Amino acid sequence: MKKRHLLTLMIAGIFIPLSIIAQNKKSKPNVIFIYVDDLGYGDLSCYGAKAISTPNTDKLATNGLRFTRGHATSATCTPSRFGLMTGQYPWRKPGRNILPGDAALIIPTDQITLPKVFKNEGYTTAIIGKWHLGLGDQINKDWNADIKPGPNEVGFDYSYIFPATADRVPTVFMENHRIIGLDPKDPINVNYKNKIGNDPTGKEHPELLKLQSSVGHNHTIVNGIGRIGYMSGGKQTRWTDEELGTTFLAKAQDFIAQNHKKPFFLYTA
Repeated sequence: MKKRHLLTLMIAGIFIPLSIIAQNKKSKPNVIFIYVDDLGYGDLSCYGAKAISTPNTDKLATNGLRFTRGHATSATCTPSRFGLMTGQYPWRKPGRNILPGDAALIIPTDQITLPKVFKNEGYTTAIIGKWHLGLGDQINKDWNADIKPGPNEVGFDYSYIFPATADRVPTVFMENHRIIGLDPKDPINVNYKNKIGNDPTGKEHPELLKLQSSVGHNHTIVNGIGRIGYMSGGKQTRWTDEELGTTFLAKAQDFIAQNHKKPFFLYTA
């Protein structure tokens, strides 16, 4: 990493190290784009937060540029990500609202995207974290086989994601086209309309919840939390919520370590 300039972008504040400005025009900076759900303007101490401290992010601001005005295409998950990936205003067409976890991919694979822009310039591209733009070409899909199209088909050389959101099923990690830890003896099924399998739900068994359900979060219980949608099978594939952040961080660090000698674009969400 020391031999390359590093450009770090953050959705609530965009920080650009000054070394980028003075870099040789022939060099290509590595780019890390950090996209964060539910992070407000005043949630970082470099932007005035008092209740919490964010020293590492503050370092980016101190050593770079701190922007004080920003705009977003949407304040919610799927549409904001669609706008970021495609450069298009998400609300011009239907089907770009907050997607269920079994939705089909909503980005056309023949369309120019942010990662494709970087790939065309010789970058290795990766997404690590939350996807929430749909997978496959239809709602009904086999979660126990390769699932495509997805992030890889819209420009990412490598992807390590969960399909939708932390509060929706399937609560699994996916590496490129496949769910990690699949067991053919315990196949995964997902349904957003009807209950499937014998897993308890938050509605039927609230006493099993370690986090009480909010509106709509009362379907299949995973790790003591009622989810949106129903899921059966895949017991060894299911994540532990408390380990989501460290898992994605470790994968991001691995990607950087393996690719720091060449230009890369890492989108971590």
